Amino acid sequence: MTRFRSVVVTALMGIGCALVPGSAAAATPVKVLQLNICHSGVAGCYTGDRVMTKAKSVISSVKPQVLSVNEACSGDVEPLRAAMGAARTRFAAAQRPDGTPVKCVNGQDYGNIVMVAEALAGTTGADGRYTAQDSGSEKRVWACLPAGTITACTTHLSSSNGAIALAQCKELLGRAVGYAASAPVIVAGDMNLRYQGSPKVQDCNPSGFFRKGDSDVQHVFATTRFAFTSGTKFDMAGTTDHPGWLVSLSLN
Repeated sequence: MTRFRSVVVTALMGIGCALVPGSAAAATPVKVLQLNICHSGVAGCYTGDRVMTKAKSVISSVKPQVLSVNEACSGDVEPLRAAMGAARTRFAAAQRPDGTPVKCVNGQDYGNIVMVAEALAGTTGADGRYTAQDSGSEKRVWACLPAGTITACTTHLSSSNGAIALAQCKELLGRAVGYAASAPVIVAGDMNLRYQGSPKVQDCNPSGFFRKGDSDVQHVFATTRFAFTSGTKFDMAGTTDHPGWLVSLSLN
């Protein structure tokens, strides 16, 4: 009788061990959508509000967990958030040399938007102006939503000076390294740097991160807590001079 009990207990222990891997938490899919919508009204790529119609369509179709938008107006935030669904947002206006915001032709502030789905987002945001700046009248900025299940940042770097763009990229990714101590981090944006360019965008990719680009100037950096699943470009139908760039990740 004692021997029978021993066999049964051993068998049950084996069943329990077999079930452990199945009890592990499933990976969380995180889709990151990067858009440069050229909506200021100043640049030659401006096509009016057609770009907003297209952007909202792409966002509704993709349903990203992280949305990064460059060359936007402050009034674009709410329409884009409505297309995304429940999300936290941070808008950072590009600055003039005196610190006042750059304006769209409609009078709204001009800059960058980052959004994170409510279920993954922190409750506070941060933004700032880069130390390194080119000689132009638009001073570049970054915006982040830190300290949720994930941290996400957006930026639009110098378009006239590659060395300055690289210095700005390194400054933001240095900040991202600090954020990574408390949560996995995603940084997306129009970096105005290319993988095979001079300088190379890869030169600002820090240890513990990887980068996925659209074969041009839009890039997504992520900590290695994420695994890369796929990258997809979206034709924006002539409404802007950049494709939509979707990077699908999984968070383990």
